[in-house]
Amino acid sequence: MKQKIKKIVRIMEVCGTHTQAIAKSGIRYLLPEHVKLLSGPGCPVCVTHESYIDGAIDLLSYENVILATFGDMLKVKGTYASLSEIKRKDTIFTVYSPEDAITLARKYPHKTVVFLAVGFETTAPIIGATIKNVFEQGPENLLFLTALKRMEPILRFILENEENRIDGLICPGHVASVLGGDAFRFVTEEFNLPAVVCGFQGEDMKKGIYSLLDQIEGKQPLTFLNLYPNCVRNQGNPLAKEFINEVYETEDGFWRGIGEVGDSALVLKEKYQRLDAKKRFPISEKITLKPSVCQCSEIILGRKAPYECSQFGVNCTPENPLGPCMISSEGACSAHYKYGRVIF
Repeated sequence: MKQKIKKIVRIMEVCGTHTQAIAKSGIRYLLPEHVKLLSGPGCPVCVTHESYIDGAIDLLSYENVILATFGDMLKVKGTYASLSEIKRKDTIFTVYSPEDAITLARKYPHKTVVFLAVGFETTAPIIGATIKNVFEQGPENLLFLTALKRMEPILRFILENEENRIDGLICPGHVASVLGGDAFRFVTEEFNLPAVVCGFQGEDMKKGIYSLLDQIEGKQPLTFLNLYPNCVRNQGNPLAKEFINEVYETEDGFWRGIGEVGDSALVLKEKYQRLDAKKRFPISEKITLKPSVCQCSEIILGRKAPYECSQFGVNCTPENPLGPCMISSEGACSAHYKYGRVIF
């Protein structure tokens, strides 16, 4: 008698830290063969649009402008080049926090320092607090070039497209710790999909995955579960949300490999726009489509796993990355390459 082949179950984890932890822990190898874990657009470096990199590079053509950036942004290519490829002495500085940009601006008072503010709602509050501090106390020579994105619009974008075929969602734990678990209830209530918020240890993720499977297979009723109550409250972190609401407003944003997603960007409110590099310099935001063999866009939409890309581990490696998913430590390709390139 032939064994009945089970329907493929596709579970997406969104947070880049979950992607890293799943690959490192080997959880994929413990799951039934019909259960596939796919990575979503939770790596901020991976979804930063080429036009943003182009704009940052354009800034260096102006006299006395220097950039402050997190290190994993250096190798991300714009349309034709990355920051590391055009880096000249004393023009681009790697920092580890937004506060480091303040220190840098005070060190170079006769330069205009532009901090490349990239991230999701996780980093938006600390960047917002820094912007508020600079607005009130200086230094006057520090500006911000923002590429801050919102998680809800991109999840809706994915879930509304039947081509993506997601059966369950592991919600982004870090973003949930800021916005609250309730911010992701729409996944279950509007899209009828099981969703969980869980921690980052192996046991936390296994619990989350098996709770999703129980719901997908009808063993438990459909519900949204917060399995990370020690760090995620239903309403989130009120102080962090206060900084987001104080400093930013929303507008349409561009996502690498995806395109424009409505209402998905956090930009500076009018009150703070004197600190916006886009208001000080005529930065081009022209979108140029350039053919690429990299399939990062398919990977961050959950349509493919990294090992399904023909370039993965062959022409695309951490030493020679073809796309941002192999550059960032939170990228799916980087995690797969580092912790196991063969999936059985």
